[in-house]
Amino acid sequence: MFTNDRRQEERTGRYGTSRLQYLQEVVTQFQSTTSEESKEKIVANLANFAYDPYNYTYLRQLNVVELFLDCITEPNEKLVEFGVGGICNCCPDPANAAIVTKSGGIPLVIQCLSSPVRNTVNYAIGSLYYLCNTSNKEEIMKPEVVDIMKRYAAAEGASVNFSSLAKAFLDKHVFRK
Repeated sequence: MFTNDRRQEERTGRYGTSRLQYLQEVVTQFQSTTSEESKEKIVANLANFAYDPYNYTYLRQLNVVELFLDCITEPNEKLVEFGVGGICNCCPDPANAAIVTKSGGIPLVIQCLSSPVRNTVNYAIGSLYYLCNTSNKEEIMKPEVVDIMKRYAAAEGASVNFSSLAKAFLDKHVFRK
């Protein structure tokens, strides 16, 4: 369920912790922990907040989009999964998508297409669906990316999710007239 100011006040009460303050505490926890398991849980939590447009401004203020990109570069597959999941959740917003693009995130997301983790691949396809626009289409629509998408689209038997997402990507960005 998406949040608005009234709903947020009902949930936290007059003296509760503001959403910005709460998210700042979560980011600080991530920055201060050395436990991989804790980092995984924290990034998963932040990725869950990233789907709600109410949080987009806060996430940008706290550089969470960049934090998601940093996670994609980690050797820990869970951090990669939750990082690209956070990107997928927040990049329908053009301002967040611009941060991903300007921060060099498109090649990182493209790399996730070959992950052994199914969710990572799903999130990468979804991210590219939202990220691709006239200003970065050449970077995303490389022959090897289109080929991967076509293979996923044809792989209905292996994964309906991959197939459906890849077909949506191809319909919007390749076969669109």
